[in-house]
Amino acid sequence: MSRARNFPLPIRQFAAWVLALIASLTLAGAAMAYEEGVPAEARYGDDNIAVELLADAAPQAGREWMLALRFIPKSSQWHGYWSNPGDAGQGMRLFLDLPEGWQMGAPLYPVPQRLTISGLMNHIYEGSYTVLVPVTVPADADPDTLPRVTGHVEYLACTDEICVPQDKLLTARTGGDFARWRAQVAPLIDAQARFAIVGTAVHIAIPLPASVGLTDPHVFIANDRLVAYAAAQTFRRAGDVLVAEIPLDEYGEAKADALDGILAFGDGVGVRFAAQPGDIPTGGELVAGRQGAATPPLWTLILGALAGGLLLNIMPCVFPILSLKAIALARAGESEARARAEGLAYTAGVVLACVALGAALLGLRAAGEQVGWAFQLQEPGVVVLLLVLAAAITANFAGLFELPAISVSMGGDRTGAFATGLLAAFVATPCTGPFMAAALGAALLLPVPQALLLFALLGLGLALPFLLLGFVPPLRRMLPRPGAWMERFRRIMAIPMGLTGLALLWLVVQVGGRPFGLIAMLLVAGVLLGLFVVGRLQRGGKMAWPALSLVAAPFVAFAGIALPSVYESRSGAPDESIHNPQPFSRAALADARASGKPVFLWFTADWCVTCKVNEAAAIEREGVRAAFAEAGVVTMVGDWTARDPEITAFLTQQGAAGVPLYLWYPAGASSAPQQLPQVLTPDVLERQASGNR
Repeated sequence: MSRARNFPLPIRQFAAWVLALIASLTLAGAAMAYEEGVPAEARYGDDNIAVELLADAAPQAGREWMLALRFIPKSSQWHGYWSNPGDAGQGMRLFLDLPEGWQMGAPLYPVPQRLTISGLMNHIYEGSYTVLVPVTVPADADPDTLPRVTGHVEYLACTDEICVPQDKLLTARTGGDFARWRAQVAPLIDAQARFAIVGTAVHIAIPLPASVGLTDPHVFIANDRLVAYAAAQTFRRAGDVLVAEIPLDEYGEAKADALDGILAFGDGVGVRFAAQPGDIPTGGELVAGRQGAATPPLWTLILGALAGGLLLNIMPCVFPILSLKAIALARAGESEARARAEGLAYTAGVVLACVALGAALLGLRAAGEQVGWAFQLQEPGVVVLLLVLAAAITANFAGLFELPAISVSMGGDRTGAFATGLLAAFVATPCTGPFMAAALGAALLLPVPQALLLFALLGLGLALPFLLLGFVPPLRRMLPRPGAWMERFRRIMAIPMGLTGLALLWLVVQVGGRPFGLIAMLLVAGVLLGLFVVGRLQRGGKMAWPALSLVAAPFVAFAGIALPSVYESRSGAPDESIHNPQPFSRAALADARASGKPVFLWFTADWCVTCKVNEAAAIEREGVRAAFAEAGVVTMVGDWTARDPEITAFLTQQGAAGVPLYLWYPAGASSAPQQLPQVLTPDVLERQASGNR
């Protein structure tokens, strides 16, 4: 059950101040009382919420004996609190005078309710409620005598507008409906729950049969100031495990050796759990929470993936592979049958590559790896492989050698078209653009079949122009007729592919350092030398390809040994910027927001061409810098060039599968972030800054 109240700001501030003051006085009084023993008399009384201590029959030696604190409000406007009261209030403090050797256990509570007042959430009980107190009786206790158990309890009684301290001297008496009270207490689940603090949220995996219904799930965390109590919680099912994601308290320590709490199903029903650090399942079906509610229907995600893939054909980060597509476009008009066959083969290659990358991504995340879209470009070995491949394609375009089996040459067939599709998707998919970002972000949370469907449709969108060319003759007739110009065009296309190779060489240096880049250049030189020999032999009509192995093998062997030894892990420090941004971390972001200033946070990577275009065209502009300086904007950058689990977790929490991602936090520590467009202009950033002055 959840209730919400919204009062004017002065009342809210006054109420928060009163609650904090009362809680402090209560704590101080309780500490003094317990240092001196049970007080001689109650200081506040229990007029607003009466309490009595009841015992379940007589204790038995060596067995657990149950006591009960029965709280009864004098009217419906008063409420009490759970052990962790939430943003305001005070939990019960109990002292029992037990015989020597008898041990009081942790109090057992029913499932609490939520009361939200002006953004502050309290964990409360409305009406009468009972807290059970287990007592361990030693084996040598006298079972024939019921000891006189006394004690003292302090607690708060509150309405929506005022809180007053309560206390009472207790003397246990037998009686009460313990069977009913035991049934009301949230039972402890037998299986061990697991939790992990990832980025700005705690993820909790609670074993729960998939058949258990969840009408209004909510997790009440017993740990003090670990989570943001009023923040929206996200729930998803992974088989018989329920995974809850709860934002952390920005001003807490974000640390816990163990975690306890109650999972409420709704309607006052729930279970108690104890969690230890461990692995958390990924994926699963969204069942509740802000992310689940905000996730668009599947059909809109399907359209988004399709449109996102289609737009990849014109995104700046994909321009280097347009040379491959341009040649395929020119060749598509040769014959209808051939155009259709190559269109289907190219599409199959693109779709297969996208599905394979998506499956690898989901598999790594299921294994506990914090990876996101374009994870392959965060691996130095993959970047070196792409560099070698770009150099080989450039050499092929330039006429250094011929490779008829692959359609980067002019004599390709269905096999070549398929290989071109594989390559095009592998190079293009690290980019994210409009439509695509939402679809891929949702794919990380959807069940595996639906996620793979989105990856396949992304590939279909990327291949759609060529598929249409293969099956729509009027489109093919718009293309120039094949002729000698195609060979000249092919050689011209060696220029953009060569520029792509240079960009990849720069990326290799950024990822692994200069010595790493030098060894990679030596490897490329060896492969190009081998391809040059292959081309000479081809023109002489001789067997050519064994020569590549003979020439390139020493270079490959040397690189395989030297590259790992000279690799320098990226420090994660941001590149030079006129904004002098701070490196991203959860703690740094919390400090920046606590300052009360607006915060502009952007996530980038050296392999993301869209990111670099946005930085040059929008972020790194003198007008933007001046606007930010005037508004006192704190700038922060997350560099995702190399794998960073904290950044990956944060991106996932924001519903993003990759970069770029731009977040604007308005002034005020509690303000929610605004996600800016993935294609930035200086005007967008200057308007954001002017809105905070």
